[in-house]
Amino acid sequence: MTDQHFALFETKIGLCGIAWGPRGINGTQLPMGGEQKIRTRIHQRHPEASEAAPTVEVQQAIDRIVKLLAGGTDDLADIPLDLDDVPEFNRGVYAIARTIPPGKTLTYGDIAKRLGGVELSRDVGQALGRNPCPIVVPCHRVLAAGNKPGGFSANGGVVTKLKMLEIEGALVNHTPSLFD
Repeated sequence: MTDQHFALFETKIGLCGIAWGPRGINGTQLPMGGEQKIRTRIHQRHPEASEAAPTVEVQQAIDRIVKLLAGGTDDLADIPLDLDDVPEFNRGVYAIARTIPPGKTLTYGDIAKRLGGVELSRDVGQALGRNPCPIVVPCHRVLAAGNKPGGFSANGGVVTKLKMLEIEGALVNHTPSLFD
C-alpha cells in the first residue's frame, strides 16, 4: 500500500493532474494531449502513486486551480506543497515565483538577482524547467529578458505559457517568429 496518490481534473485549458503524499501536494501536471499521457507522466514522476479521490485539502487546491485557469485572481501562494525532495536552490526559485501575482511577471534575471546575481539566470531557468508543481508554482509568470516568453517545458511549450498568461491578463512582449 502506498501513501502517494494522484487525481485528474478538468480545467479551461484541458485535463490536468495533481499528486500528493502524506506531507502534501508534491506534483501537478498541465494538459498533455490526453488522459493516458497524463497518467504516464505522473507515474514517471511518482511510480508508487495510485489514482484516488482527492482529500479535502487536495480538492480545495483543485477547485482553486480550476478557478485560476478560468480567469480567477487567486495566487495559490498558500497552498501547502511538499518540496522536501527538491534541491534547496530550486526551492528558493519556487518561493520567489510563488510571490508573483496573477497578471504580473518577473524575468529569470529578476529572480536570479534576488538569489545572489544575474549570472544565476540560467540556473533559475533550469530550476523552473524542473518545477514539479506548475500553476501552484507559477513558472509561466517568469519571462526571459525583455519580457519575452522564453521557454516553457510543458506540453504546448510557449503557446501554453502565453495562453495561461493571457487568461491572467499579463502583458508579454511576444512577436511570433519562425522558431515559435
